Amino acid sequence: MASQDSPTFHWHYSELDDRNFQIRGHTFFYAVVLFSLVLLASLVLLFARWIICRFRRLPSTSAPGLVPAPPPSQPQGLDAATINSFPIILHDSSGAGESECCCICLGLFEDGEKVKVLPRCQHFYHSACVDTWLCSQSNCPICRSSLRPNSPV
Repeated sequence: MASQDSPTFHWHYSELDDRNFQIRGHTFFYAVVLFSLVLLASLVLLFARWIICRFRRLPSTSAPGLVPAPPPSQPQGLDAATINSFPIILHDSSGAGESECCCICLGLFEDGEKVKVLPRCQHFYHSACVDTWLCSQSNCPICRSSLRPNSPV
């Protein structure tokens, strides 16, 4: 009996028309306005972010007391005359306490091989290895003692 009291659902193709899916005048207008507002707000935020990022990269000249920090100085190597003035000796593996490999290239020293000795610390390396190092650095690769001629340390 309960089935007679409930309304039955009838499905007819004639009842499916597009009138139920139409966007009427006010609804379409509000959708376009809402989309335009979201698009405008997004563009304003993107423009503000671009402006902020652009001005962060530029040094500030508007503040009178602030002076931009100078860029960090790059370590300078030694000149060719100073590098060539370091003594070159023949390696002898019988020496006590000497290193058996070049700490720059990690290659082993062979007997009779020419090695360059750094004057302040007496560390030695392959000539080509230490020459390349000293072109960009002015200190010993192991102990970091300065090799500049006028340096106190």
